[in-house]
Amino acid sequence: MRKLATIGAALLWSTIAFAQDRTITVASTTSTEQSGLFGHLLPLFSKAEGISVKVVAVGTGQALDIGRRGDADVVFVHDRPAEDKFMSEGQGVKRFDVMYNDFVIIGPRSDPARISGSKDVVEALRKIATAKATFISRGDKSGTHAAELRLWKEAGVDLGAGKDNWYREIGQGMGPALNMASSSNAYLLSDRGTWLSFKNRGELAILTEGDKRLFNQYGVMLVNPEKHPSVKVKDGQAFIDWLVSPKGQDAIAGYKVGGEQLFFPNASH
Repeated sequence: MRKLATIGAALLWSTIAFAQDRTITVASTTSTEQSGLFGHLLPLFSKAEGISVKVVAVGTGQALDIGRRGDADVVFVHDRPAEDKFMSEGQGVKRFDVMYNDFVIIGPRSDPARISGSKDVVEALRKIATAKATFISRGDKSGTHAAELRLWKEAGVDLGAGKDNWYREIGQGMGPALNMASSSNAYLLSDRGTWLSFKNRGELAILTEGDKRLFNQYGVMLVNPEKHPSVKVKDGQAFIDWLVSPKGQDAIAGYKVGGEQLFFPNASH
């Protein structure tokens, strides 16, 4: 009898251990973490699928590099040119659109560069540069940083001459960048989701929004198991499938802060 009980306990323990082992690692952006989206989504996914998710929240460039090293099962990011490069290298299995929001230029209400109300983001950046108004850049190779650099280039602004005074690269995520902008009454480019979740606004406000060039698409990819055999293919794909399913898309649409929707699902079914 004691032997049977011991065997039963061993079987129960192995079952629990197996269940606990259903954990995937998702390399994603600071915006999905700091906006609170993952805090909303992941419990719903884990309850539905019995899979827990460990998130490594870094800039998109770093997230893709984590995927390249095989240290994540899934990457969930927002820099389409960098994602396409990742796929062309054979690092991902397939890319899926998941959701979008937009970028906004945040700045002090006093608005020394006088960009308030403008929908032309390129003209707004030119005015900030001309006024030599303090601008905080994440400088971390994130999707937001990449978008910012593309916009500066389109504006024809040479950042080389400004890095020691008005243009400040901090090498940190969106939350710390917003905090620094708040404490120094500076301008910066932010994703709307993190801004809406940000509490320490001080004198900051959205000054420029609505330009189509501020569109911010998110995509998800399973890391290629042919390059990295340790990838948990079944459970990683289950996470992707859930994100782009009607249930996952509804969950994304249902995440709001102060009654305002932060992300807009747009997966193709």
